[in-house]
Amino acid sequence: MAPRLLQNFNGGRAHIVTSSLTAVEALDKTLGKLGVGVVYPALEDGRAKIDLGALQPERDILFIDGDLDNPVALDIDAGAHQPPVPVIGLVGVEAPSRLKHLINLGASAFLRKPVQGGAVYTALFLGINQFLLRGDLRARLDDMDRRRRGRRAVVKAIIARMNEAGVDDDEAYEWLRRESMRSRQTLEAYCEAFMTARAGPLDEPVQLRPAETRAERR
Repeated sequence: MAPRLLQNFNGGRAHIVTSSLTAVEALDKTLGKLGVGVVYPALEDGRAKIDLGALQPERDILFIDGDLDNPVALDIDAGAHQPPVPVIGLVGVEAPSRLKHLINLGASAFLRKPVQGGAVYTALFLGINQFLLRGDLRARLDDMDRRRRGRRAVVKAIIARMNEAGVDDDEAYEWLRRESMRSRQTLEAYCEAFMTARAGPLDEPVQLRPAETRAERR
């Protein structure tokens, strides 16, 4: 289930990275009316003084002026193209290179300069909720990857148990299931630990030895 859309931004904190304060006067006033605090990070040698590690995704929002040259060095998640907090681009010069830079910073909404107060709520709504939706999608993909790896671990553990105990696949699976319950682990987690203890990485191939018939085992 997708996260519920956020509509109330009271208690948020906006970091407005710009050198043109007159262009964002309406932004400052409107954010105040919406209950969002405003911070203007100082610019030193063109770089904003922001403690990126202290930013909180549930509270902080970055407004970045696209007319500045690389004012914020964000750590972008390469897989999801996701910044650590919502980013809203402030657009003055609509040059493709400027717009591309904001996209590369993970901007999920834009405001034209000089900012008009009537456009602020829409940009906040889109920027923050797109950020939340992207994060939810990334979490789902990570969960799918964990499950995929878990299925591989189960298959490899079944084969390993068949080779060790000389049992068929059903018996091997039931043994693994019982042992995982006994150890209070999920089947996938138990099988991954089982394989790690015996054969190393899950990417290492496991060979199935020819199974004995029940008559031969007797």
